[in-house]
Amino acid sequence: MPFLVRFLVVHAAVGVSLAVLFVGALVAFDVASLGTLLRTSQDGALALVLLTFGLGVTFGSVQMGFAVMLMSDGEEPPRGRRVLTRLVPRTVKVVAGR
Repeated sequence: MPFLVRFLVVHAAVGVSLAVLFVGALVAFDVASLGTLLRTSQDGALALVLLTFGLGVTFGSVQMGFAVMLMSDGEEPPRGRRVLTRLVPRTVKVVAGR
């Protein structure tokens, strides 16, 4: 598997894992009575699967976007972390009338 494809798959898996943890926390802490609704509803399992799928796609996409945006610009392979450069102040002459 090419390195960049593996890079994106790993970061997508991280995002989906975070989504599963988030949905688990929502249900476990019964936020807005979501856990009670899922347990008492006849279609609670389907709703849980759809919520997990939707948040998995969202969190996975966001994680992949973060990873791509934070890739370094150098010759080394991407690690998902950007190397910060140091800013150097410059003097600019201002000419009036232009």
